[in-house]
Amino acid sequence: MRTRLISGPAVPAAVAEVLAGGPPVAVVADEASVPPSWDLAHSPLEADAAVLVGTSGSTGEPKGVLLTADAIRASAQATHQRLGGTGHWVCPLPLHYVAGLMTAARAAVAGTRISVVPSDLSELPLHEGRNYLSVVAAQLHRALDDPDAVAALTRFDAVLVGGSAIPAPLLARGREAGITLVATYGMAETCGGCVYDGVPLDGVRIDLEPDERITITADSVFSGYRLNPDATAAALDCSGAGRTLRTHDRGRWSDGRLQVLGRLDDVVITGGINVDLGRAQRAADAVFGPGALVLLGVPDERWGTVIAALTELPLTVDDCRARLAGRLEPSAIPRRLRRVAGLPRTSTGKIDRRSLRRLWAEGS
Repeated sequence: MRTRLISGPAVPAAVAEVLAGGPPVAVVADEASVPPSWDLAHSPLEADAAVLVGTSGSTGEPKGVLLTADAIRASAQATHQRLGGTGHWVCPLPLHYVAGLMTAARAAVAGTRISVVPSDLSELPLHEGRNYLSVVAAQLHRALDDPDAVAALTRFDAVLVGGSAIPAPLLARGREAGITLVATYGMAETCGGCVYDGVPLDGVRIDLEPDERITITADSVFSGYRLNPDATAAALDCSGAGRTLRTHDRGRWSDGRLQVLGRLDDVVITGGINVDLGRAQRAADAVFGPGALVLLGVPDERWGTVIAALTELPLTVDDCRARLAGRLEPSAIPRRLRRVAGLPRTSTGKIDRRSLRRLWAEGS
């Protein structure tokens, strides 16, 4: 039986049907965007799969993530338990990514309403009972400059913020404005957020490997990548009690809360010195604003790799270096800077690192 392709407004009803025992679906932006490697026309979905959803593809080719109905239910129930009870959900996010998909799933599991609204947060309906909203950091950043949007956000019982690293000053600003913000950490492979404000949801275990790699064991962990046994074996460990995901993220515990430091591949060597790009990016965000100036490591004949910056701001490399001096070690301060008309982002607001590297290479 051919896998049903579901997109756009059809996603909430389809997800509810799947969770009620209906046939599995692949959630996509549109039929033209289905990666050929998924081979949906010729090969049925793997056993036990209820939903196939793509990764964001911000650091590589999007993978097809296989989620079981039990995993989706476990995630939805743990979310409502942490937030204080079931509620209605408002979704201003693309439904073909896991953050948007899970707003529909949570409403379906709870038997509540899902309202799909414009991404600019111009419509934020409320219903009787508890109300929840899920956004990405870029949406929150824009909303905080609009008093009407801020007033609307304060009426929600919780506003989940995820999709990428969330700058601490942004969270502080939103909370000072009276918004009940919840910083989430998770990914498609965990049915979205599984750590809220640094604390794992009930039933979620976080471990750190010697290299600081974050591993996640939970009922909400995915069952594999579509037609990709090698990638599945590298990421998923089912040898113990439950399913364990070996992420590409680094973390540490701070006052009993998980602090996500960045990706394992964020550490680059320049002139023989290790530079943590995740830490450097947090410093840049504090100075220039979230995502206004993006750092990356680029090849260099003398240093092997140097830190470079891409930005839309009217800056010179000397301006940039002067403003970051004292906040970062000299090796982490950009030696090159390029102004661009726009920084590439995915539809969930993440910086598209793959496109960023290509943009730099094409301009060199």
